[in-house]
Amino acid sequence: MAQNSDRLDMSVPFQPVNIAVMTVSDSRTPEDDRSGDLLASRITEDGHVLADRKIITDDVELIIAQLTAWIEDKSVDVVITTGGTGLTGRDSTPEAFARIVEKDIPGFGELFRYLSFAKIGTSTVQSRALAGVAGGTYLFALPGSPSGCKDGWDDILRYQLDIRHRPCNFVEIMPRLTESVTTRRSG
Repeated sequence: MAQNSDRLDMSVPFQPVNIAVMTVSDSRTPEDDRSGDLLASRITEDGHVLADRKIITDDVELIIAQLTAWIEDKSVDVVITTGGTGLTGRDSTPEAFARIVEKDIPGFGELFRYLSFAKIGTSTVQSRALAGVAGGTYLFALPGSPSGCKDGWDDILRYQLDIRHRPCNFVEIMPRLTESVTTRRSG
């Protein structure tokens, strides 16, 4: 089986994507946000644009407010959150996503847990990593651990957010995310 890096069509010009990063945490600060730092670093090292970065308290309404602001900002193509995907009472990122996502991308969470299983075994079931689309913006929720962010970026997002990835990728369909569904009948 070919590796993801073997699936890059280098004849296609790279297209940077504007990505915002949200750390969802009641305790992280800009000085100790290792997961946010890792994502910001990986995003820029891979040639994308870090459009914005925030630390938001693990509160559904605050998460929704920031996600909505980025969805409405046409200069943000993708939002990646880190944190709030566990099972504790304060973990509320999936609940916030559920209130604004228009289309789920179920394969993202499934693939994340599949890849994570090889590293942490059955503990992967405690992750509620997920993805969706709202207002033409991709939304990805990763765990709050640096290793979870590394796995999500290095093993999935790095490739799906690269227009050169074959046979398909998220970037090539980005312009069509806001198409309306119409029903056509032939007469």
